[in-house]
Amino acid sequence: MPKLTIVTREGEEREIAAEEGRSVMEVIRDAGFDELLALCGGCCSCATCHVMVAPEFADRLPPISEDENDLLDSSEHRTELSRLSCQLPVTESIDGLRITIAPED
Repeated sequence: MPKLTIVTREGEEREIAAEEGRSVMEVIRDAGFDELLALCGGCCSCATCHVMVAPEFADRLPPISEDENDLLDSSEHRTELSRLSCQLPVTESIDGLRITIAPED
């Protein structure tokens, strides 16, 4: 089972197990990280699951879709490592991924 390291907005880190076949957003939300709102439930329509991924994992993730890119453009905290966690599937290839929850917009 892949492991993810989640960094909260306050800088606290916690490693969690991530079940393959789920989205990173679902795993983070279900692990009790309340600051990741995920208001749309994973439909790629709100950007409240905005995270920053570790640079060494960027090429292991699916490319950003046009919809995801448009939603990320609405965030004043967007960086080159920004992603919507609802668009990131959990696979063995992301084992060890470090994710920082983006500041609230």
